[in-house]
Amino acid sequence: MDRNQAIWIKDPASILADGAERGIVVKDGRIVELVPWGGQPTISAASFAAGDHVLLPGLINTHHHFYQTLTRALPAALDRELFPWLQALYPVWAGLTPQALELGVTLAMSELLLSGCTTTTDHHYVFPAGLEDAVDIEVAVAKRLGVRVLLTRGSMNRSQRDGGLPPDSVVQDEDTILADSERVVTKHHQRGEDAMVQIALAPCSPFSVTTSLMRATAALAEKLDVRLHTHLAETEDENKFCEEMHGCRPLDYLEQCGWLNARTWLAHGIHFNAAEMKRLGKAGTTISHCACSNQLLASGCCPVCDMEEAGVTIGLGVDGSASNDASNLMQEVRAAFLLQRARYGVGRVSHKDALRWATRGSAACVGRPELGEIAVGRAADLALFKLDELRFSGHGDPLAALVLCGAHRADRVMVGGNWVVTDGAIPGLDIPDLIRRHSAAARAMQAG
Repeated sequence: MDRNQAIWIKDPASILADGAERGIVVKDGRIVELVPWGGQPTISAASFAAGDHVLLPGLINTHHHFYQTLTRALPAALDRELFPWLQALYPVWAGLTPQALELGVTLAMSELLLSGCTTTTDHHYVFPAGLEDAVDIEVAVAKRLGVRVLLTRGSMNRSQRDGGLPPDSVVQDEDTILADSERVVTKHHQRGEDAMVQIALAPCSPFSVTTSLMRATAALAEKLDVRLHTHLAETEDENKFCEEMHGCRPLDYLEQCGWLNARTWLAHGIHFNAAEMKRLGKAGTTISHCACSNQLLASGCCPVCDMEEAGVTIGLGVDGSASNDASNLMQEVRAAFLLQRARYGVGRVSHKDALRWATRGSAACVGRPELGEIAVGRAADLALFKLDELRFSGHGDPLAALVLCGAHRADRVMVGGNWVVTDGAIPGLDIPDLIRRHSAAARAMQAG
């Protein structure tokens, strides 16, 4: 489709927007008109009949580790909490090669696209020798698939010899990290509302980087005007580590390092107290809620409603495929809905809340207010789902059915006015061949 040609996505079965019952008009990569009941587009437009589709803003994934698709359901890591889980996986990840990473990234991005995700982040922090160009590999795959990305240049510089968890072979020194961080931002980071590739800086966690690197990264992000990301308050073990190592709780440490501001979004945010939530809200720091990963690792449950009452914006992330073990954002919406409904009750969490977290909430996490909403002027990033599977038969409310009945695969996905998924498939991608090559790379890496 020519993105310069206006297209009327006509008469959807349902749409997550008010005043657009007859659909929307897209032109030049943006939503230019909402068509209400009884209305017609005011400009000439080709039409796409959407009567069988539920139309959502494209979902936005705010936390992931693409390379972990190569270590799903790894026997050595099963039934472990976070720290021993990491200790089982780091030696395997140390064998990551450029070829394996390219396959892992392609598979993760493809799975996300097929789940209705139009923008994704990634947190890549493992850099064994020979994988110095990891972010460049990810950029190339994103451009090939047409997905919008905010890729983070992650880092670790505290290895086992320094009292950390990762082996020496996957960490880098501070000077190398900072130099490459500036390189990838300068080379790849795009600005403006049409940006397809952006870069953020992302030390892995308080227990895998030094205070010096945390502070230097914050200063570099300020200089380059890019976002900051890290794991924080994921487990009680992390809280204890910070108290023993730094004499304070993780959020206090974050603030001491210059990170408590609106540039930062954090993965997990499970173990904050009420006062800390208010500090996060006041600072404009946002949280990526990773419901599936938190349940699989038994890390706890992010107090989403309490966070929102304290002024904290919440987005959703699938987290790494070794702790989920999937890269399906629509399934994550349902998981977050069920987890938070169980915590807070029927009166405080609805299916629309879960969809809001995955769209407008996630857009705030990635600093992209032009995304995550069906409204005039917003980017034409859209996910269209059919309700023609057994799981949906007999449904009443189509939007509710997506969440309650367990939608997992989009029929069509548009990014910036371009169809990147049609009829439930990614044009030009041989999925059986990808699975074959990806599985072979995973077996080779796991075998060492």
